[in-house]
Amino acid sequence: MLLLTMCAGMFLVQLDVTVVNVALPAIGTGLHAGLAAQQWVVDGYSVTLAAFLLTGGALGDVFGHRRVVLAGFALFGAASVGCGLATTASLLVAARAGQGLGAALLLPGTLAVITNAYPGHAERARALGVWAGVSALALAAGPVLGGAVVSAAGWRPVFWLNVPVVPAAVFATQRLVLHSEREPGRRIDVAGVLTAVPALGAGIYAVIDRNIVAAVVAAAALGAFLAVERRTPDPMLPPDLARRTLSPNFVAAAMNFTGIGTILVLTLYLQGVRHAGPLEAGLELLPLFGPLSLLAPVAGRLTGRFGPRPLMITGLALGALGMFTLLLLNETSGYAALLPTLLGLGIGMGLLTTAVVTAAVAGIPPERSGVAGGVNNTARQAGGALGVAVLGTVVDGPFVTGLHEVGLIAGTLWLVALGVTVRAPRDNRLRGPVNLVGNTASIRPSPGSLRKNRASRSQ
Repeated sequence: MLLLTMCAGMFLVQLDVTVVNVALPAIGTGLHAGLAAQQWVVDGYSVTLAAFLLTGGALGDVFGHRRVVLAGFALFGAASVGCGLATTASLLVAARAGQGLGAALLLPGTLAVITNAYPGHAERARALGVWAGVSALALAAGPVLGGAVVSAAGWRPVFWLNVPVVPAAVFATQRLVLHSEREPGRRIDVAGVLTAVPALGAGIYAVIDRNIVAAVVAAAALGAFLAVERRTPDPMLPPDLARRTLSPNFVAAAMNFTGIGTILVLTLYLQGVRHAGPLEAGLELLPLFGPLSLLAPVAGRLTGRFGPRPLMITGLALGALGMFTLLLLNETSGYAALLPTLLGLGIGMGLLTTAVVTAAVAGIPPERSGVAGGVNNTARQAGGALGVAVLGTVVDGPFVTGLHEVGLIAGTLWLVALGVTVRAPRDNRLRGPVNLVGNTASIRPSPGSLRKNRASRSQ
């Protein structure tokens, strides 16, 4: 039940990444919003989420993840109401930013609660597989559910879908998640928060809006953040943790850059070029979302048995191959020509998601689980926001030509991520699955050693 409740938080966060995509044409018509405004309906959520995720994880580590998750649910629900009532594109983007802030409190907290509830390597991988599977189910449900709602009742009810779920999730969190006191000696890294938020937010905004001033602000804030974290006695992002999780977090960012960015592009392609309706477009994306939903729990079990590296390598290779097939499309291509891309990306992400999260949080002390989850989710959400911005801009012209460029950019990026995964440090002298966390290896204990440990504890 605890796992299910935390998965509900993840479901809401991920649902609102894709449920809006199929509603964008209707939102544009209803609020007289152009393509740039429609992109900001997506990125207003993603940028805020990415900017505050690290802060959300750090707040949970200091004040307790139960408190922060409850605050996240409340803020997310209130902002969803604001989205449903918005009368202008600007108000909708502002409410979406409020949703992003609530999600930034929710996401690392749910991951930290699950990580701490399942300390064993294999059982944690299986639990994260369920968590990732629910995440994938939300991504899959978004276009279909959003398309059905938009077709039947317009775009506003899309945002009301969250409202009845929030009170139930709050009640369950209060009942199931243990109350934790504030850890003695831990304090909020205020300087880290004040520099991390503009570094992440302004950096993503600079790419989306091609704004030089924002780029300068982001660079200055990033330099200040790195300097602060080296000097503060209780840093929000300990430098050693950042180094240990660099490889899997880069792969996580590349995964979402391609995945979330391509979902937006393909939604626009199906509705704008192939003239599919919202529901039809959502159903036509199922070959992508189906494998993603079904494989994530299976990948959790495989990760628990073999470690994350084999699944990451296989997923990246299949995903890159799928993206390169976009180069074969032309003006007369039918829907069948798109299937290799949908299947390659869906299978690749299905294998990747659990493995990447497991690699990023394995071997991290419980008192830093919130930050570790925040860093991984920051990488994923920042990558997704950049993917929407960059790939959305690429197709702002002759669409088929843009699709070819999307396939080339995304496929190449996944090949780079594949090279990073292959070259990531590992200790071949050690038995068992080795996680991609720098030079630290997390070993799955043998069944015999587990039985001995249980026997000694019982005695």
